[in-house]
Amino acid sequence: MLSKKLFASILLLCIGVATFAQGGAQPPPPTPPPPPGLPIDNGALALFLLALIFGAYKAYRLSRQKA
Repeated sequence: MLSKKLFASILLLCIGVATFAQGGAQPPPPTPPPPPGLPIDNGALALFLLALIFGAYKAYRLSRQKA
């Protein structure tokens, strides 16, 4: 009976040591950063032309009011 308890104790001790000897799982590599926001060059020419036309319109209206 004593040899069974001794064997069980040694077995549990070895299992406990073996579990601590195992290396932990490595975390996954970090994800790449998200891409930057939306590009501004999709319509920059149209926005520039619209601003130019609006500026010309405002200048024309100001010149008509003062005359």
